[in-house]
Amino acid sequence: MSTKTKSTGKYWMYFLLSLAFTVALLIFIPEWFWLGLPFLFTSLVYAFDWV
Repeated sequence: MSTKTKSTGKYWMYFLLSLAFTVALLIFIPEWFWLGLPFLFTSLVYAFDWV
């Protein structure tokens, strides 16, 4: 049984960008804060390679 290692650097970058976007939404338009959450958590799951 072999295990493959994927590079997750791209997904960490997506996570940091979506984190900044979500925080900006929270600061400037708090009622739209939920809009950034799917992107934030999806990119976090891919960054940890939990898929």
